[in-house]
Amino acid sequence: MSGENIKDHCGIFGIYNHPEATRMTYLGLFALQHRGEEAAGICTSDGEDLHLYKNQGLVGDVFAQDPLQNFPGPHAIGHVRYSTTGSSTLVNAQPYKVDYSRGQVAVAHNGNLVNAQILRAELEAYGSIFGSTMDSEIFVHLMAKPAYRNAEEAVVESVKKVQGAFSLVILSEKQLFAVRDPHGFRPLCFGKIGDGYVVASETCAFDLIEADFIRELEPGEVLVIDEDGPRSHFPFEGSGLKRAHCIFEHVYFARPDSMIFGDNVALVRERLGRNLAKEHPANADIVVPVPDSGNFAAMGFARQSGIPLAHGFTRNHYVGRTFINPTQSTRSIKVKIKLNPIREVVEGKRVVVVDDSIVRGNTAKSRVKLLRKAGAREVHMRISCPPHISPCYYGIDFPSKSELLACNNTIEEIKSFLDVESIGYLSMDGMLSATRLAPSSFCGACFSGKYPTPIFDEYDKLKLEKKRGS
Repeated sequence: MSGENIKDHCGIFGIYNHPEATRMTYLGLFALQHRGEEAAGICTSDGEDLHLYKNQGLVGDVFAQDPLQNFPGPHAIGHVRYSTTGSSTLVNAQPYKVDYSRGQVAVAHNGNLVNAQILRAELEAYGSIFGSTMDSEIFVHLMAKPAYRNAEEAVVESVKKVQGAFSLVILSEKQLFAVRDPHGFRPLCFGKIGDGYVVASETCAFDLIEADFIRELEPGEVLVIDEDGPRSHFPFEGSGLKRAHCIFEHVYFARPDSMIFGDNVALVRERLGRNLAKEHPANADIVVPVPDSGNFAAMGFARQSGIPLAHGFTRNHYVGRTFINPTQSTRSIKVKIKLNPIREVVEGKRVVVVDDSIVRGNTAKSRVKLLRKAGAREVHMRISCPPHISPCYYGIDFPSKSELLACNNTIEEIKSFLDVESIGYLSMDGMLSATRLAPSSFCGACFSGKYPTPIFDEYDKLKLEKKRGS
């Protein structure tokens, strides 16, 4: 799917009681850059005040002039963003910081709320004034109610009112909170570094700063870290809500060196490839991965099938996001600038191309065309997940049904559209059996159309902006 511009909502990071909290957060965001490329921000606490800097762009660009050298404090949270609710503007960058009756608070959110419009309408009816068009700001307004005695009670009580996907880090002057929704849609990990503690979307952030991984937060857990150490609340206990980990984190989003949902991502992807080879074997000479997310699935396919793995594409790792919308005259360059086939590897060969997914299909079609132009004799497409037939409401920017290739075409029609000799998608059972958890632990709504929560709004990432302008 590389190149189809389908992105996860965000990456979050938090650290408590570390002398280099700002620097550790900066490095943690570097490790999580794959989860969001539109904006980055860090908020620190010195125990009395919060200090925030955020801007649009990649982590290295936002902090190129080292603006955080004057940001004091042993506690910090950070965020890298891709927009799934609210457009890509500076006002919607996170962390989102406010002053309110109990002091200051900053929030960073990974996920998407399904009842955002309802909650926002209720809050505005009671006088709340919103400064952004993202659903994440709703948490701040819920916390600001005067009935709560302190920030800890405000966080615990507020999260009960939201529905959907939310992994959060929240920073007040003296406390760090980490929250995971009761379904556990998005990953959130807890670790220790020196005398301090750290939380992050993925364990790859811990590896970079040499923090020790302790565990994943439980679905529905509110972790509080302050001078008394860590403690947990479980406000959803007894609700009967089932786990719904996003399986697409394993298929595509998470870094292969991360541990999420109790599994190493690289090993899950290799098992996806093995299952794919069992379900859809191919008579071919080489297995070619679509880098980077297809690498481990292709390795598994090659090992299971006995067909040699060959790197038939080379990737340009220095392509920024400014080239997403080329002019008509340069449209054919869009794919080549990121991936280019190696003629000497594919020429005259029957090629099995292994990719993680196909969403709209235009990018996959362009790759097939490149392989044929480079001399591939046959092209067989293998996909390490089932066909996408429904949008995601939980923090992945999958398009509406009208844009999803598999929602509107049969397998034969997709084969014809892509111009391949054969195509095979991994089954739902084949995908879920590649993990260690029970299949019922995962959300696969984008493949099945069966959502684990009520859906109040149709898919529209700009829904709160349209409401604001109406």
